Amino acid sequence: MNIPVARRSWVLALVVGVGLFGAGCSKDGESGHAGGGGHAHEAKNGGQLVEVGEHQFNFEILPDPAAGKLTAWVLDAHAEGYVRIAAPMIQVRATVDGQEKVLVLAAVANAASGEKVGDTSQFEGSAEWLKTAKAFSGKITGVNLGGKDFGDVAFEVKAAK
Repeated sequence: MNIPVARRSWVLALVVGVGLFGAGCSKDGESGHAGGGGHAHEAKNGGQLVEVGEHQFNFEILPDPAAGKLTAWVLDAHAEGYVRIAAPMIQVRATVDGQEKVLVLAAVANAASGEKVGDTSQFEGSAEWLKTAKAFSGKITGVNLGGKDFGDVAFEVKAAK
């Protein structure tokens, strides 16, 4: 079958366009992204993932009620690698039982990974209310990731099952 050159170019452009449109983040066996993007990623530390930007980064949020501690890690778009940032701390504004609480998560150094304050992916903070809060909503306020400023990054901590 002989297809005219102009028509072949149009068909090729259509095939490439469809391929690019569907070439977003698609990993085998994944469904239901943390931000609703059609697939999911696994949290590295057993916490919950919170998408930042349009599939640019993730925060992994892990409450430890027994210790009254909240840990957050900065992860890449697929939650596979840690992303070190220069911030000495990040701030969380949480709403617990209708009351606003402010929690500062300080940068954590890790000798095993070579991370240090000012070049780390892990942040931790403690508060008494974390020991009794079964669930709460929060916002990580104004954070710079990869040279880009992100406003409030909202998340929900759900009660343990």
